[in-house]
Amino acid sequence: MSYEVDYGALGIRIRAEREKRYMTQEQLGEICSLSTAHIGHIERGTRTPSIDALCAISSALGVSLDSLLLDSFDSTDKLTHLAAALKGKDPEKVRRFVAMVTAMAEKIDEI
Repeated sequence: MSYEVDYGALGIRIRAEREKRYMTQEQLGEICSLSTAHIGHIERGTRTPSIDALCAISSALGVSLDSLLLDSFDSTDKLTHLAAALKGKDPEKVRRFVAMVTAMAEKIDEI
């Protein structure tokens, strides 16, 4: 199973988390030992952060890596990931889960 990260979406989430904490790029960079410019590039999706940088950023922001990364996959990858998570589960529970998700998807504009 392969995933392609949407670095633009990742950067948007990092920026949103940073701004929620009233933190500047300079402050985040200082905590993470990264330059302000590098933080800016990560937030704009123009640079690919290293795993070490992502770990430092998630720690500094007090959020999990998965909360920063998982929504960065395109919807096809999300569905593939979901299918893999459901593999081997109780078929009746999977059926009910799919029915609930389908019902929610039909009402998504109302949510």
